[in-house]
Amino acid sequence: MTAAWVSGSTRARALVRRGLGLRRARELASCGSAAEAVAALARTSYGHDVRPGQSLPAAQWAVLATLLWHLRVLAGWLPTEGAQMVRVLARWFEIANVDELMCRFAGRPCDPELVLGSLHTAWPRLRNCASRAEVRATLIASPWGDPGGSTRRDIQLGMRLAWAARLADALPPPARVWVRGATALLVARERFAQGRELPAGARGRCRSLLGAGAAAATSIADMSRRLPPSARWALRDVGDPASLWTAERRWWNRVEDDGHALLAGSGFSADPVVGALAVLAADARRVRAALELAARGGAGDALD
Repeated sequence: MTAAWVSGSTRARALVRRGLGLRRARELASCGSAAEAVAALARTSYGHDVRPGQSLPAAQWAVLATLLWHLRVLAGWLPTEGAQMVRVLARWFEIANVDELMCRFAGRPCDPELVLGSLHTAWPRLRNCASRAEVRATLIASPWGDPGGSTRRDIQLGMRLAWAARLADALPPPARVWVRGATALLVARERFAQGRELPAGARGRCRSLLGAGAAAATSIADMSRRLPPSARWALRDVGDPASLWTAERRWWNRVEDDGHALLAGSGFSADPVVGALAVLAADARRVRAALELAARGGAGDALD
C-alpha cells in the first residue's frame, strides 16, 4: 500500500457522494419540463457542466462531461498504475469523441468535444483527422490498433472491442465480468438485433473475449450456451432480440451493485476506485434518462 493509493481510494469514496442517487433522480424525472429539470440539476454537483437554460441534448452531454471531470480529478490522486487504469476506463470518452468526429465528416450535427486532458490515448492526433481513412491510419499507429476497416461501423466496433480487450487486462478481477458481459451484449445486438455479421477484424477480438463460439452462434439462445460463464450471465433468459433492452438494464444494475460492493471493502487499492467509477457511471446514465423523462412531461416511476 502507498500513500497515493490511500489518498486515491479515500477520494474515490468521497466522489460517490457527488452522485444524485435513485431518489433524487426520480425527483428530477418528475419535473414537468426539460427546462425545469435542467435548472434543478444545475444546482447539484452536476452543475460543474450543466447550466440553466441548456437544451436537453446539451444538458445530457454536460452530464457526461461532469463524469469525465470526476475521472480526471481522481486520476490525479492515484499512483502511476492507478492513473493508467483510469486512463483505460476513460477511453469510452475518446470513442464518443471519434463517433462525433465521424458525424462531422458526414455533415451531420455533432456534440462538442469531451475534454480528456491527460487521460487521452490518441485523441490529440485523431482530432485533426479529415476522413475515416485518416482515423483508421491514426488508430493503427496508436495503442488502439487496427479497427479492421475504414467504414464507420468498422471503426466503431473495432474501437469498442479493442477497449473491451484492454479493460479485461487492466481491471481488477471482480470487474472483468462486466467487460465480458458488455461484449456479449454488443455482439448480440450487432448479429441478432441489427442482423449484421461481424466484420473480419471484429471477429478476432470477439474470439479472444468470448471464445470461438460466439460469432458462429445462430441465435441469442445458442450464443448464450456457447459463452463462458463470465459472459453468459448478461444474456440469461433473453430469448429474442426484442428482449435485449432488459439484458442491458440487468447489466447496469449488476455494475452498480458490484460497484457498491467494491466500495464497501476496507482496503486501499484499485477496488474502491473502480467501484466508485462504476457507481458514478450508473448515476450519470440514470440522470440522463431522468432528463429525457422530464422532457416528455415527467415520470419519476419510470426510472425503476
